[in-house]
Amino acid sequence: MTACAIENESAEASGAAPDAEGAGNTGETVLEDSAPDDPPEDPGGPGGASLGTSPAALPAAPPPVAPAFTLSADGSYAARLALAKVTADPSDGAGGAGGAWFVERWTLDGPEPYAVPLPLDQPEEPDSEVLPLADGRVLIRRRVADRHTVSLLYPTGPGTGELPLGAVECAELTLLPPSPDGVSAYALSAGPRATSVWLVAGGAFGPELVAEVPGRCSGGVWLDRAGRMLALDREFPGGGPVKAVAVDLERGGEVTPLLQIAPDSNDRLLLADPDSGLLLIRSDAPGHDRLGWGVLGSCLPVRFPECLRPADVAVTPFAVQPGQMLMPESCAVALRIDGSAGSWVGVWRPAGRRLHQLAAPVGWQAGRGVWTRDGVLGLPYADGSVACGVALLEAPADEEPGVWPSSGCGAGSGRQPSGGAVPLPVCKPVPLGQAPLTGRVVPG
Repeated sequence: MTACAIENESAEASGAAPDAEGAGNTGETVLEDSAPDDPPEDPGGPGGASLGTSPAALPAAPPPVAPAFTLSADGSYAARLALAKVTADPSDGAGGAGGAWFVERWTLDGPEPYAVPLPLDQPEEPDSEVLPLADGRVLIRRRVADRHTVSLLYPTGPGTGELPLGAVECAELTLLPPSPDGVSAYALSAGPRATSVWLVAGGAFGPELVAEVPGRCSGGVWLDRAGRMLALDREFPGGGPVKAVAVDLERGGEVTPLLQIAPDSNDRLLLADPDSGLLLIRSDAPGHDRLGWGVLGSCLPVRFPECLRPADVAVTPFAVQPGQMLMPESCAVALRIDGSAGSWVGVWRPAGRRLHQLAAPVGWQAGRGVWTRDGVLGLPYADGSVACGVALLEAPADEEPGVWPSSGCGAGSGRQPSGGAVPLPVCKPVPLGQAPLTGRVVPG
């Protein structure tokens, strides 16, 4: 897997990367951490509010909360819980109007996106989870007393069909991201000493226990296209740091260490691209939580770019450009940026070392989107006039190799200023044994 140490990309600004003549620095200006960042390229947030406000005037943004909106593994469908207005019956004495939750499926792979409501006789609870499959059916997890039931919903003419799949008796059950195979669905049940991985759709006899992982696990990132290797963030019952591990679902849940940046650091995996091997990581190994990147199977260290920590906002990656075989540094990464002005979109490539900040469409399902292989980002949205839409955003180009922006603080390059050089603990790469993923070699 990934043999990881720490490499701070601010060091590259002082001479680690080649300059225009092949051996100097990147031309970035090293500024104090208190210096304001450059304003983003476009306004974002509701109403197009300006984002060029001084960071001192912006309160720290809380971590983003994942919305009840899920895209299928191939991006062809999406599902969410939608709210319908319901007028109360005057005879019951309640008066007024309320709302009822129902499942809504979006079809995104046709010439024009459209939404299909999937209501049943009773409204859904707002804490239910939905997950679209590649065939257009929508899996829903509901809490019923001390059980969690799972069913498949699908349109049947004017009504909604429901296929019950069974139930899991446990205190907690959380759906994992859609499996890459498009037909299976998995869920986590975290107990006091171990976490169970359940196959809740795609099995032969209803929900099936497929793995028991020691410790309390969260997250969930798929590492391959077959839906076999699953990365989880694990913490042992006695406490200690959170470390990402790889779970082989075809070998009884065999666990392999995945991230070991520093002995006492919390190392979580946020995203992985099976084609290029690009990993997006959040770790406090540099002294506080930072967003970094590495390469699956590489011995190179994890890097923590300065441009991915703009002041007074929360930055969370949500999609990686596919199809960049063995080219992790060229992958475009989409990020959700949350600040006092709302939520907007960031686009970044490891090779470009530049965070492009762009306005999101009104009604964007924040933190959701899918890349095409050609570098076009589709952002699903719904506003007052469009019930189901996809805004297309082409990834901005970075500077051409050998062309470096001015190093002046007021230069119009759009780069985020680098922070001051801070000595960081550097660890030797930790060998992680035999990598569970084979058949792909990453140079370096």
